[in-house]
Amino acid sequence: MNTPCHIPLANSESIYNVADVDRALEGAAPSQNEPLRSLYEKMRERGGERFLVRPSSTDGFDALHDACPNFKPVIDDVRKHTALAISGNEAVQFMPILLLGEPGVGKTHFAKCLAQVLGTGFEFVSMSSLTAGWILSGASSQWMNAKPGKVAQSLVQGEFANPLIALDEVDKAGGDARYDPMGALYTLLEHDTALHFKDEFIEVAVNASHILWVATANDESAIPEPILNRMNVYAIERPDQDGAMRIARALYGEILAAHNWGFDPEALDDEVLEKLADIPPRDMRKILLDAFGNAKMEGRSYLMLKDLNLERLAKRKGKIGFYS
Repeated sequence: MNTPCHIPLANSESIYNVADVDRALEGAAPSQNEPLRSLYEKMRERGGERFLVRPSSTDGFDALHDACPNFKPVIDDVRKHTALAISGNEAVQFMPILLLGEPGVGKTHFAKCLAQVLGTGFEFVSMSSLTAGWILSGASSQWMNAKPGKVAQSLVQGEFANPLIALDEVDKAGGDARYDPMGALYTLLEHDTALHFKDEFIEVAVNASHILWVATANDESAIPEPILNRMNVYAIERPDQDGAMRIARALYGEILAAHNWGFDPEALDDEVLEKLADIPPRDMRKILLDAFGNAKMEGRSYLMLKDLNLERLAKRKGKIGFYS
């Protein structure tokens, strides 16, 4: 998706109190592990202020709808919250979002595009790979090779007080029940408790209340009810033919905008477009990149139907979903 034309605004927001960091540093035992001491030093040097991004326009949502047409209900709701934020000259806030749908309908791609429209940072967490809650909330510094969790890393080491964090496949989080990967979410998804979130490695209160949460899942029944109650759930369907063509055109333009290959971003043959619309977008990018190369090998700066190498897809059995 092309960069939105509006310019987000920002003011500073305190994420942690430097005095708390000083006390933690002074109270650290001589045997305290060096990575933690080093992190405290960096926190003190950077200070606790981070950018709290405020929107200046809702224009970017038009491009988002073109790139992700099957997410219209979500886009419409976030657009409303954005309009309210602009009216109050404040940062966007919305209830944590759960995008529910079969693999490949574009859920993760949408989350990344939404962060781009809102002008804030983006952090991706694959919940299916988590085996312990410390991935989100950190591990005690007393453990060997311990480090901060994804939330603290994003806030402490990043630039934004309100990044968008995508929790991919929350229904597939697993591991030892004693170290529930979902456990930290009970605190993080509630505004009041997120205000004073403590990463177990840093042990300094961090304000995580401005984080914008977008989770994805295939199976709602695998998610604990208390987590579901903290989210707005949207059922995402596959795009129709018209929507798939819009996705293909947007992806074509997005690739060319990132390169200087000499292709006209507005000139996409209708036959090529229709064929691309039949391809899952997770494969569409691969097919397009290969097609651009095939065209250049023949000395052309435009695509033809023969440039699309679909043999790699023909061997797959059954339906192939859109990218997740």
